[in-house]
Parts: sequence; C-alpha cells; structure tokens
Amino acid sequence: MVDRIVNRKKYAVVVTTYGEVENLTIRNLWPSSRRILKVVTRQIVKIPTALIYFIADYRSTKHYINWKLNRYNSSLLAINRAQKNRLAGFIAQSGSQFLSHADVKVVDAYYFVPPYLDDMLQQFLHDYDGVVVVPMIPVESSFSCGVACQMVIDVYGDSAFTKVKVLSKLWKDERLHQIYIDYLFEQLSADVRRQKNGKTGLVLAIHGTLVKDRAGNPPKVFTGLEETIAFFEVMKHKIMIDPRNIFSDVRQGCMNHSTGGEWTSDTIEKALADYKEEGYEGVVMFPYGFFADNSETEYDAFKKLDASGFPVTQYVRCINDSPAFAQWLADKVLAELQELSNLQDAFGKL
Repeated sequence: MVDRIVNRKKYAVVVTTYGEVENLTIRNLWPSSRRILKVVTRQIVKIPTALIYFIADYRSTKHYINWKLNRYNSSLLAINRAQKNRLAGFIAQSGSQFLSHADVKVVDAYYFVPPYLDDMLQQFLHDYDGVVVVPMIPVESSFSCGVACQMVIDVYGDSAFTKVKVLSKLWKDERLHQIYIDYLFEQLSADVRRQKNGKTGLVLAIHGTLVKDRAGNPPKVFTGLEETIAFFEVMKHKIMIDPRNIFSDVRQGCMNHSTGGEWTSDTIEKALADYKEEGYEGVVMFPYGFFADNSETEYDAFKKLDASGFPVTQYVRCINDSPAFAQWLADKVLAELQELSNLQDAFGKL
C-alpha cells in the first residue's frame, strides 16, 4: 500500500483564458491592460516601452468609464471557475483507468489577471509530473492559445515536450460541433421559433484575425485565419442541414481590433447590415468562437445586436458551463493526460 501511494504520479490541469477584471476599478484595470499590450499587441504593432503605460492607462480609464456608465461587470472569471469545477467533477467521476495510478488537480489561471498562468506553471514545475493546459478558445492563434504556448516554453524550456500538453485544434472536433448545434437549437426562444413573417438569420460571432499588416503583407505571426474560415464553413453547413434548422442563412460575425493592419472583413456590423438590406425579420447571434461569455460577447456583440432594430432578436450565450460541453472536455483532457503519461513512460525506458 505504501509503495502504491509513493509511486502515484501527480498531474495538474490548468483551465485558462485571457481573464478580465471582476472588481471594476481603474487600479485593477491598469496591470491587466499593460500585460495585454506587452504580450499580445506588441506582436503586431511596435510599441515603445514608454508608450505602453500611457496607452494602457488610457484604455483602462476608457473601459472603466464605459462599463460603469452601462453598469457592466465581466462574468468571464466566474464562468471559467464554473467550467473548471464542472471539468474537475467529470474527471473525478469518470472511472478512468488513468486515475488508478495518478492524482489530477484541476485549477484555473489567466493570461492578464491573477492568478496568472505563468505563475501557476512555475508552481507546478518541480512538484508535478506533468501539466495539461486547456486554453478555453476553440480556434488557436498567436494572440489566443499561442500566449499559453509561449508561457509554457518560457517556464519549462527544453523539458516542455515531456512535461506539458496544450490542448489545440478543438474547433475540428465533430463531437464539439454537435454539442454546439444541439445547444443552439435548445436555446432558441419561443419568439424566434414563432417568427414566420419573414426570414431569420444567424450570426456566428468570433474574434476576427489580422489579414494583412500595415505594409499590406501577410502577418508574420500565426493568426488562425484559415482555421477561422474553416470552422465557420463546417458549422454553417451542419446547421443548415440539421432537421431543426429555422435559419434562412448563417453568416460569420467577426469582432476586430483597429490596429495592426487589415482585419477580417466579415464583421458583425456587415452581417447585420446585409440581413437588414435583404429584408430579414429576425436575427439570432451565437458567439461560437468563445467558450465563455466575456466583455467582447455579452457586452460589445450583444449591444450591436440590441441596437440593430430587427423585430425579433436573440443573443444565445456562449456554451459556458454546459454539462455536455464539460463532459466532452473531460474526455479530451483525460486522453491528453494518458498520452502525456505514455510519452513519459516511453522516454523513461530509453
């Protein structure tokens, strides 16, 4: 019995995303804005160090005033914690053979607000046999999941290959597609279902990507553009052929930044304007490009839909802590843990 306890391995699962300030104060927004500029924005725009603080403080003040006036508070961290708890529960209840010889700890961490992902990885470096990082965004890019990958490399260095797995290419999983579609049709309101006076359109909202830099050239960083397009095409096709479908059309709705060059052209604004011009009576928006609601989805995107003026509209919240989604994610994580363990065993025999 003693030998079995001693030989048990320890693994950590880190559920991570950007992170947004929960307690809305300028003092809390400052460090978050500075980390965003240092980690993400500087990948596409050269910003002198001295300007980082000025721009970050300006953005912090702007967000504070805007969110305060509109009485908005981000729910992202609360949702991510709920997702973490659901995931931990399904892993614990899975009956997986992997749990017979290993202990698994599930935690949450963030790129831009505490607890920081890089700090969490540093804590696990010497005390855990391995780590699975779960970026809660389906389509990876240098600006999203790439942030997690860079933090893994910074902390683990050459040992990252045998110590850490980062979930990726989640957008390609057919089981996720079906979970998304079932969730979407289950959430449709009675008003949307009863809408028979005209066409109803669906906007699939996602974070936009950089298409060309300021010089008109392809970006030097991985933007996930092809993946974003492919994800939309497969989801549109599967929604349109589903027997439950009520939508006349499905359109991509990108949320872009204003710096760095040319961004994706199929924006939320364009989708709504085109639906309006084509005489649509109803529009549903579903942020399929995010696993958790945040200020870009439940605030920015929702406001655009709310102000669109269609007779019937509905915002369908992100998949968030849906049990079906959590079960799928638990299965993905357990598979990654087993693969990491197998890899370590193989290297141990060399």
